[in-house]
Amino acid sequence: MGKQTQSNRTPLCTRRGRTECEKLAVPPSKLRAKYGFATSEPPSILAVARNCTPAMKTIRIPHRPHRKSRPILWICCFLALSALWYFRRFLYTSWTLAVLPFVWTTHSSTFYISAEHDSFDVTFANYSKSQTSAHPYDDLVPPILHHISLGNDGQNSKHWRPAWDEAVQSCLDWHPGWDAHLWTDETAGKFVEEHFPEWKDMWDNYPYPIERIDALRYMVLYHYGGVVLDMDLKCKRSLGPLRRFGFVAPDANPTGFSIGFLMASKNNNFVGDIVRNLTVYNKRWFGLPYPSVMFSTGCHFASTIHSFQGDRTDLKILAGPNDMPKMHRLNGPVSTPLFDHLGSSSWHSYDASLIVALGRSSRWRHRIFFLVFSFTTIYCLKRLKLGSSLFSRIHHRRVASTDEGCNV
Repeated sequence: MGKQTQSNRTPLCTRRGRTECEKLAVPPSKLRAKYGFATSEPPSILAVARNCTPAMKTIRIPHRPHRKSRPILWICCFLALSALWYFRRFLYTSWTLAVLPFVWTTHSSTFYISAEHDSFDVTFANYSKSQTSAHPYDDLVPPILHHISLGNDGQNSKHWRPAWDEAVQSCLDWHPGWDAHLWTDETAGKFVEEHFPEWKDMWDNYPYPIERIDALRYMVLYHYGGVVLDMDLKCKRSLGPLRRFGFVAPDANPTGFSIGFLMASKNNNFVGDIVRNLTVYNKRWFGLPYPSVMFSTGCHFASTIHSFQGDRTDLKILAGPNDMPKMHRLNGPVSTPLFDHLGSSSWHSYDASLIVALGRSSRWRHRIFFLVFSFTTIYCLKRLKLGSSLFSRIHHRRVASTDEGCNV
């Protein structure tokens, strides 16, 4: 064929083809290698169309990310790091609460009371029921009993349960000569205002009364020392043999310790750490009563502070022997060597039964974990597939535009 004129070659490329091809911004070196141009200048779309052959129509020009996306990427990274820094305390407290089941048993043989490590009989069979001292050991815990009844006016309130009279009196009978405090709204408010004024506003504004009770038990235990008992614990013997330890709490289910019964020396460092962390963990966790109480002031919160202590050797946990590890757990209406627990946990709300049931059933925990993991995996795979599909569509659309310029 003869040499074509410029006017005959002009219709080979449309305006659309020119616009799409120019967006590709292909380097001149690649065009020379692919299309045989000798010039170092970027060729026009007419030159590309003039040299198109059927073999060239299938060429795929690699996609290059636009340089303008880099500032957006840096901005996103900066915002992400700023968010991590701003929420660092919340993320840390959430992490400490979440890992409690995994770190609680670390070096547990050093702080769980046992005959091998402490020469102590956890069944109390070798101790007299009326033994009020740890003789021949020193008494680290002062002889003081604390009972807390907030939200009412003590024994004259209509909310006072008759069984509490017998429970409180039994503990007084087994500990003759000990000082006894019954903390009510009036006496508790004055105590917090006088000795812990920086916590007074937080204490007054707790959304649930049980949070005020829990916080108060840590405060009186730190300031006075002694023994703090729930109102529904009926004493079966004296607690004197345990006074040799600077801190004692019973083992709890499924992990940590219970705060229904606490013993501590005056100005105990660990109890002081619990008091100082009340403000850090004071949040409406998940917007539900039970998690808010447990994670802000309850057993899970105190056990978390315990698990992150540098040396837990002197922070004793009372459990049963190896063949009866649940001997001293205060779950529901049970009888232990020390107490008859009436099990009147009236603060538990509608969400408590579900959470407790899930905690007791390992089968349900495994099922929930499997469902959450499966849905998360499927969601991530779909997102990755969607992103890959979107990129593929954009890339093929650009290639098709280039081929259209060659096919005209």
